[in-house]
Amino acid sequence: MKVLAGTSNLRLCKDIARQLKLKLVNSHIRRFADGEVYIEINENIRGNSIFVIQSTSNPANDNLMELLICIDALRRSSAKNITAVIPYFGYARQDRKVVPRTAISAKLVSNLITNAGANRILSVDLHAGQIQGFFDIPVDNLFATPIFARHVKKIKLNNLICVAPDVGGVERTRALSRRLNSTIAIIDKRRPSPGKSEVMNIVGNVKNKNCVIVDDIIDSGGTIVNAAKALKEKGAKDVYVYITHAVLSGEAVQKIERSRIKKLITTDTIDNSKKIGRSKKIEIISLAPMISEAMKRIANSTSVSSLFK
Repeated sequence: MKVLAGTSNLRLCKDIARQLKLKLVNSHIRRFADGEVYIEINENIRGNSIFVIQSTSNPANDNLMELLICIDALRRSSAKNITAVIPYFGYARQDRKVVPRTAISAKLVSNLITNAGANRILSVDLHAGQIQGFFDIPVDNLFATPIFARHVKKIKLNNLICVAPDVGGVERTRALSRRLNSTIAIIDKRRPSPGKSEVMNIVGNVKNKNCVIVDDIIDSGGTIVNAAKALKEKGAKDVYVYITHAVLSGEAVQKIERSRIKKLITTDTIDNSKKIGRSKKIEIISLAPMISEAMKRIANSTSVSSLFK
C-alpha cells in the first residue's frame, strides 16, 4: 500500500499519510509554461496498491486533469490496483438534466476517471447518491455526519433542532437528527436564477431553539446566510452550520462573517487555509482519521460501511 499526493490538498494528504504511518510516494508534479500537467514517479511501484489523493476543487479543470494524468502514470508504472481518493468530487452538482440541452458532467467525469485506469473510487459526501451508479467500478462514499454529530455533542448544545437547508437535504438532516435524538425543520427555498436563492417558508417550530443546519456544499454562501437570517427572524436562539465541502467562492467568507450564523464548521476536503485565515466564525475539523481508516480497510479487504455503525 502506497499513497501518492496530488497538489490540490497537500495538507490533507500529509495528514492521511501520518495517520497511516506511511511516506508519500516520491513524485514530481509540475506545470509546463502553457499549463500542461507533468508527473514523474521517482520510485518503483510495480505490483503495489496505490491510493492517489486529489480533490477536484478550484481550479476544478486543472485538478481533474492532474488526477487523470496521475492515474495514467500509475497504470503505466504497473501498479497492481489504483484507488482514486477524491475527498471533494467536483462536477457532482451536474448529475442530471434540469433543463433541456445540458450536459450531465458527473457522468462524463466518472467515465474519464474510469478510462484513465482507476480500479476504485473513495469519496466523501457525494452531492447525489446516484453518482455511485455512474461508475462501472466500486465506489465507497464516506459520510461526515458521524463526525458532525460528535462535534455537536462536544459543544453541548441543548434544546436543538436539525434544519435541512432545502428539500433535497432532508435525508442528510434526518441522519444527523437520529444521532442527536432531535427533531427536524425544513427550509422551503426557491432559486430565481443560478447561484441565487430565496427562503419562502420554514416548516417546523424553531422558536428559542439552537438550530443546526447541515449540508454537503457551501459555494457562494448566499443560501446558508439567507437561511440563518430566516431562522433568526422566526425566533431561533443561535444558528450553527455544518458543511462537508467548503467551496467558498467569491466573497463567501466575508458574507459568513457578516451573517447571523453563530459558527460554521466545515471539513478539510478542500484546502481553505488561505481563504479562511483568522476567521472567528469558521472552524475546520479534519477528516484525515476517517479517510485513512477507510483506505486501510480497502487495502485489507475489510468492511468500510462498518465505520458508520
